[in-house]
Amino acid sequence: MTKDQLITRRRVLTIGGVAAVGAAGTAALLTAGPDGTPAAEPAAPAAGPPAHRALKPSAYRLEPLTGYGPPPAAAHGRTLVRHEPLLRVSGRGRTMVLTFDDGPDPRYTPDILRTLREHDVRAMFFVCGEMAVHNKDLLAEMTEDGHVVGNHTWSHPLLTRLTRGKIRWQMERTSEVVQDACGEAPVWFRAPYGAWNRAAFQIGADLGMEPLAWTVDTLDWMAPGADTIVDRVERGAAPGVVVLSHDAGGDRSQSVRALRDYLPELLDSGYHITVPTRHYT
Repeated sequence: MTKDQLITRRRVLTIGGVAAVGAAGTAALLTAGPDGTPAAEPAAPAAGPPAHRALKPSAYRLEPLTGYGPPPAAAHGRTLVRHEPLLRVSGRGRTMVLTFDDGPDPRYTPDILRTLREHDVRAMFFVCGEMAVHNKDLLAEMTEDGHVVGNHTWSHPLLTRLTRGKIRWQMERTSEVVQDACGEAPVWFRAPYGAWNRAAFQIGADLGMEPLAWTVDTLDWMAPGADTIVDRVERGAAPGVVVLSHDAGGDRSQSVRALRDYLPELLDSGYHITVPTRHYT
């Protein structure tokens, strides 16, 4: 990520209003009903990480989360057009989701994949097309390991400043790269900077994708230090939490080191690190 892009990101993360309605602005809870069909319910905005609580030992390890289905409309061949992104997930036990944005980057993504593999954990990777097109082997590796590959647009633009045509181009082209590398098109997408608008939701649904935001932002793109990233994840750990980290867009060596520390701690504390899946009928 260039210096100008970092400056832009800092501005986006601090402005209010419609242009930056990420996890702290609008959210919905993805829950599973008695028949396993999820429904969207309003969730409280994420005002920041919850108060620190000590992690407790547990014998629980990874148990992949299954049973997530599409919203009702998707069962009939369409994806529901949402008005806010999904923010949390629910499942059996203390489930959490780890997500990594902006990659893949051959300097850092392989180390993240290696750590996840060592702990038999699945995660979500929201990839940018301009990175993915040159690293399709890493996308294939993600798929082989059972990770979920999502759409994070082609060049990481602020969607609220683009025309509908340009938003569609950003999403469609990225989905094509993912499908070519993984064998199937992505069914999840995330707006860069958490800046969503009606066009993004509608086009995402047209392409069969659900919008997913986050609950805990590690702010690792600011390179605060691996220990700080670890502390933010552990302080924010709670059932249903979606953690935002990055595997590209700059020097992500701190993110790599932090994952090695907090992942085993979360698992030993009874958290099920899983990915949501959509089942169509």
